[in-house]
Amino acid sequence: MRASQRSNRPEVEHHEQPEPSVGEHRHPHGRRRSRGAAWSVAGAGAALLIALLAGCSASGGSTSEQAPMDAPAGADSLDGAVALDGAVTLEAGDEAEAGSDAAASAADADRSVVTTGDVRITVDDPVDAAAEAVRIAQQAGGRVDQRTENPGAADHPESASASLVLRIPADRLDGALDELRDLGDVTSVSMDATDVSQQHDDLDARIGALETSIGRMTALLAEAKDIGDLMAVESELTTRQAELDGLVQQRDGLDDRIAYSTLTVGLTTVPVVVAPEPAPEGFWGGLVAGWNALLFFLGWVGVVVGVLLPWLLASLVVAMIAVPRGRSLTT
Repeated sequence: MRASQRSNRPEVEHHEQPEPSVGEHRHPHGRRRSRGAAWSVAGAGAALLIALLAGCSASGGSTSEQAPMDAPAGADSLDGAVALDGAVTLEAGDEAEAGSDAAASAADADRSVVTTGDVRITVDDPVDAAAEAVRIAQQAGGRVDQRTENPGAADHPESASASLVLRIPADRLDGALDELRDLGDVTSVSMDATDVSQQHDDLDARIGALETSIGRMTALLAEAKDIGDLMAVESELTTRQAELDGLVQQRDGLDDRIAYSTLTVGLTTVPVVVAPEPAPEGFWGGLVAGWNALLFFLGWVGVVVGVLLPWLLASLVVAMIAVPRGRSLTT
């Protein structure tokens, strides 16, 4: 029995387990220790894995919790950017508005305007007021183009008047007009501003084109060798030079009208109103008025008689000569 059991046990062990190594065969308790160490290593790895997963989840949670906290900061920065953008936008808008105002001012400065005006003033002495108006114009840097004065008759001083045509620098017209208002009572003022920018630019363009053409014609004149060509070029050059001189004269006149405004000033005096004679009062007043009227009538009758008397005498003389002759012829 024992022999058979001994012979069968190794077989059972051979079928249940693999062939042990030499170390395991020599140390039967070492196998248990190695298995325990393996399990401990596996457990430590599992614990480490769990700890790592827990740390990742914790970090994810903290990240998710910090995100809302960081959002206001981001919002603040965004709001700050928006505020900054708004400030920049406002500053850009102010700069654009300033640029548009500067452009408008530059456009107004580039305009060519001819200003004319008419002022009517009632003064005590038109002649003295005219002299003062001339002084105002000259003090402003202007000049007098026309001056007419009428001192009036001695018995009709209200007929005195004066008229002036003043040329005043355009940039000093307002100040001169204010000083003219102080001369007396202004009865009427009319001002007119005409934009001649297009006309001035057209003259500049035509003058420039003619100057270029004259330069070319002068070069052709210098190179011309044939007498016929020389005469043709010289004739054309003379024509264009005359046209150029005319345009330059027009532009100079226009420049003068732009630089100096034309102001016509009319000065008159207050008419003297004669007070009517008082009406008669009472009987004696009526008697005096009637007597004066009678004398006035007799005076006019005397004037009429004085006018007719020479004619009556001449008629009487003619009648005296003609009547005797008529009688002699009848006899």
